Amino acid sequence: MIEALISSKTRIKLLLKFFLNSNTSSYLRSLESEFEESSNGIRKELNRLESAGLLSSFFEGNKKIFQANTQHPLFKEINNIVRKQVGIDKIISNVVKKLGSVNQVYVLGEFAKGRDSDIIDILLIGAVDEVYLIHLISKVEKIIQRKVRYLILEPQEALGFMDKRNKEDFLLIWEQGHE
Repeated sequence: MIEALISSKTRIKLLLKFFLNSNTSSYLRSLESEFEESSNGIRKELNRLESAGLLSSFFEGNKKIFQANTQHPLFKEINNIVRKQVGIDKIISNVVKKLGSVNQVYVLGEFAKGRDSDIIDILLIGAVDEVYLIHLISKVEKIIQRKVRYLILEPQEALGFMDKRNKEDFLLIWEQGHE
């Protein structure tokens, strides 16, 4: 879908990386190994996105670190497009409804870090009807053509689980009262 609008595969990877989870930050050499592309092509795209104001940067020692500019007027729109590209919007609308008492839903793993993957890992916090969840996930997997793995935790369990991990490992995609 997005490939029809943006011809640069590197630019698409960068948009996924930085706009799927705005907490994500990275530097050129780490992107080079992650994307398995030349640093020159990545540098050009980073500079274009930074010149457009979509990315901001800062220095950590001699490394120039990039991240999404959440203050950019188009940030929310680009974030929505990226979420639709990976199918997260369909997961939210098809899985959270009628599941019971769900407090929050997070994406974990590769997507939370802004990397594309054939598997989407989700964390549901609250009291969830697991039988119904499995039924919905099977439908969603057919729609988005990706595997969905899930973990259900009670709110207290979730605190301990999340405290032991980096905040970039979690992407909040739904919260009760903020639909």
